[in-house]
Amino acid sequence: MSSKSIFQEEKNPRGIPKAPFIANVEEYLGGPDGAVETPIRNFQDAIAKYRYMDANLTQRRKGLEDKIPDIRKTLNMVEFLQERREGKKKEEGDLEDDLSDEENVEHPKQPMTTTFELNDTLFAEAELEDTDTVYLWLGANVMLSYKLTEAAALLRSKLDLAETSLKATIEDLEFLREQLTVMEVNTARVYNWDVKRRRERRLAGEAEGKKGG
Repeated sequence: MSSKSIFQEEKNPRGIPKAPFIANVEEYLGGPDGAVETPIRNFQDAIAKYRYMDANLTQRRKGLEDKIPDIRKTLNMVEFLQERREGKKKEEGDLEDDLSDEENVEHPKQPMTTTFELNDTLFAEAELEDTDTVYLWLGANVMLSYKLTEAAALLRSKLDLAETSLKATIEDLEFLREQLTVMEVNTARVYNWDVKRRRERRLAGEAEGKKGG
């Protein structure tokens, strides 16, 4: 019996194979004299594979849970800059308020003062000039400039993708842990069946010995 035969053809949407539940151990082993060493070893190999996948997905989940708040924070800032710029344009284009227009010419809108994070506990103060362009880190030491509308669209797309991926990862982890439980139960059932068989054979042998005596 190969370890390949342990897994069922049925899989979850991401291709993780479903573990079979061994309802009848004797039938699964091929009869009352079936060997248990190879099946138990195959079960243990399957458990090791599930645990390896579980470890990888757990790491992926942590990475996504760290990444999503950063994307959301960046998107919120881009949307704020976009709203601020659109609000200023509306103010400058309001022909009904000539006095306001004259004041804007004489007293242009001051740059916005804010703080930005250098690390977890260190922040620096900065002035944001009125701009329609932002720079986004894309990873691998790559930074590109985007118009505010393009940046917002890109960030929304990345946020949606990351949230969908996180949801799928959590579903896969739950599925994997169910399969681990099934395989651990299978291992215990086969082991206990073998212990019972050995005990019954020993008792039968002792009974035969007493009859012979």
